[in-house]
Amino acid sequence: MSVNGINGNGFDISKLLGGTVTTPAAGSAEARDFLSSLKLQIANVESQTVGLLVSSAASGAANFADILGAGKTAGTSSLDALLGNAAGVGGTNGVSAAGRNMALFDPESAYRMMTGINRFAVNFKAEASEMGDMKSYVLTLQQEAVKLGSTAVSTSNDEIRGRVQAFANAYNGWMQRFGSELQDGGMLAGSQAAKMSQYELEQSIANPFNGAMNGVHGMADLGLSIDPVTKLATVDSARLDATLAGNKTAAIGALHEFTTNFAKSAELLNSAGNFITNRLDNLTRAISYADTNMTSLQAEFGLGDPATPTGQVAKALANYNAAHGIG
Repeated sequence: MSVNGINGNGFDISKLLGGTVTTPAAGSAEARDFLSSLKLQIANVESQTVGLLVSSAASGAANFADILGAGKTAGTSSLDALLGNAAGVGGTNGVSAAGRNMALFDPESAYRMMTGINRFAVNFKAEASEMGDMKSYVLTLQQEAVKLGSTAVSTSNDEIRGRVQAFANAYNGWMQRFGSELQDGGMLAGSQAAKMSQYELEQSIANPFNGAMNGVHGMADLGLSIDPVTKLATVDSARLDATLAGNKTAAIGALHEFTTNFAKSAELLNSAGNFITNRLDNLTRAISYADTNMTSLQAEFGLGDPATPTGQVAKALANYNAAHGIG
């Protein structure tokens, strides 16, 4: 019997949350939902590796279609039934002292698969913690944009300069918190939700059309720009002062246009069904499924090596556990 399902062709754990995430229409099912993906891939493994064991135990009394749930009441998921039997099937002969289920055709490959699931279960919690923090930071930036937007033509140039710098400082706090995690190899590098959040907010600052109707070329004319290397916001006070001196009304108009658009972008990123909340919802389902089914999965496929997170992953996991009262 082929064991390709366990060896990798049938069970690609890297796809459990999807390599790419698109914003779903309101009320629509997620195209790359973790739970559906995991059930399908585990079912594929079971159909190749556990089918022989189950059919043998059934001694011809039931075919594999019966075990998969054929003929069940409409609306009952055969995959749910299959997963519900996981502990019983895997536990028929038990897990060995070495953590392998020796009843499987290829217990070592199954063990490696569970090692991957153990690691991803930990990573999901760490990422959920970081995405939750990102959601809070985006809200803070939205609020900072609203504050900056309260600037009036009557506001002194010194005060305007201070407010622009305060906004830049808030933006830099966000980038210093998440910048390294968004880079290749970082914890959030594979999260489209996180990378799109960075991109959208950066582009809001770089947009040259804010104030264009009055001859202003975006926030760059007000001294605020993004360093192409560090991705941090910088403020050129001399350029800001020059724009204010040349046409303060136009400058404040551009500032208002920018802050309105920036605040709207931040609000959309955090809105229901959009990038950040959608990712958090997927992670929550993934974590719930893993927590609920880990024991039965390990009984069926073996224990796998325990996850040993380090660095930022370990810190984020500790934050998640603390927030959820996990000792």
